[in-house]
Amino acid sequence: MTARGDVVGTILNARIAGAGQELLPTDGPFDVHLDGGRIADIAPAGAMRARGDTLDAEGSWLIPGLWDHHVHVVQWSLASQRQPLGQAQSAAHAARIMGGATVLADGRRVGTGFRDALWLDIPSLELLDAATGDIPTYLINADVHSVWLNSAALRREGHAIDGIGMLREAQAFEISRRLNAVDPIAGDRLVSAMAADAASRGVVGIVDLDMAWNEDAWARRLAGGFDALRVEFGIYPEFLDRAIAEGLRTGDLARGTTSELAAVGPLKVITDGSLGTRTAACSHPYPGDPRNHGLLNVPPEALVELMTRATGAGLGCAIHAIGDVANSHALDAFALTGATGTIEHAQLVAHADIPRFARLGVGASVQPEHAIDDRDLTDAIWAGQTALPYPLRALADSGAALLFGSDAPVSPLDPWAAVAAAVFRTRDGREPWRPDQRLDLVTALAASTHGGSGERAARIEPGRVADLALCESDPARATEPELRAMRVAATMLGGRLTHLA
Repeated sequence: MTARGDVVGTILNARIAGAGQELLPTDGPFDVHLDGGRIADIAPAGAMRARGDTLDAEGSWLIPGLWDHHVHVVQWSLASQRQPLGQAQSAAHAARIMGGATVLADGRRVGTGFRDALWLDIPSLELLDAATGDIPTYLINADVHSVWLNSAALRREGHAIDGIGMLREAQAFEISRRLNAVDPIAGDRLVSAMAADAASRGVVGIVDLDMAWNEDAWARRLAGGFDALRVEFGIYPEFLDRAIAEGLRTGDLARGTTSELAAVGPLKVITDGSLGTRTAACSHPYPGDPRNHGLLNVPPEALVELMTRATGAGLGCAIHAIGDVANSHALDAFALTGATGTIEHAQLVAHADIPRFARLGVGASVQPEHAIDDRDLTDAIWAGQTALPYPLRALADSGAALLFGSDAPVSPLDPWAAVAAAVFRTRDGREPWRPDQRLDLVTALAASTHGGSGERAARIEPGRVADLALCESDPARATEPELRAMRVAATMLGGRLTHLA
């Protein structure tokens, strides 16, 4: 009997649902023959002798393995230990929830996922202190760009006691780094659990954008037996000098391990803020705050300098840009430097900038679930903006390559949720939001593979790496709730089973 960890020689009786299906003469079923971690042949069921260990798909649907192109691995793994705040309806409600939250082993309470932009009351230190007392308490915004701390937490972190306790952008990121600095053994155990859950959803790879020096962490995990996913890890500007000095180049395998699962990814630069924290850099001001156009965390000239150095050293670039001003500057920097890579998020894009993605060969690394999470915020806070919010269809039609992710923990690491959000633009029975920006299923599935929706999209055909997933139902016929609940029967990494239901 085939088990997790086995290397499959032949997948029997599968229906091909992913890219490559259009070249086959019938709907199947087919036998997919694997050799050396790659697809060797595809033949009608029973037409060729099976080789090696077999996996009977029993008529289920075979797709290329899925990727999440934007994950903060440790922070997402730790979310399981933190108090969820997504249902908090007000600052007072969030404070009450945290007053009853579990105190972690390090003596802190940590909550995550609040969205204060539509709260009617205003967060204050007095309110949070009254509910949480002397136990250091941290509330992390869903977008991770702000953190609300009580007085005990501010003292512990060395911050002055002010009247609010809300830290934003760089100060918030530093708090997250400190909260993420857990014991490596315990942290790696949580990362392994995260990876197993991802594999159960058909995920074969992720781009890890933790705000740390990630090579050592992945070498340690791989040495400890981690084998569930492929990983490309990002490098932040504070580590760029070290990366260049040590000769790291995008695509190189992680040093200190014999595994081929972890590789150097891109330079990650956070150029502006976020919608929820009202710091995304926009051309029009935020409602009720005429001087607030958001923040540019990295000035344009500094961004060009960073990307020039990274490009010269062989590193790709992943540039966080949410507001339309930030997206324009990021595209300008790609044009000036000749850098390769992606813009991360691209949530609000000027009409004139839409075609520039394809012209410059810049991938749009987007998170479709954010559009559904933020639909009410967008309609309220960006109502006066003239740029396009969450322009998935417009980007795809212009020829841009889309690459889907979750930005976990901002939204859960679940590619089926991303695909459903992109195709149906809704959740929980609500009317579709901006349905003109829907994608077709073929494009959405391609965007969830390693190469994205462009010419580099993963395909099921001879010669391709056997990173594959078997779906229990046909994605092409699934409704929005059915896509979100898609059951994956098996996931293979180079033909090796990482998940078997």
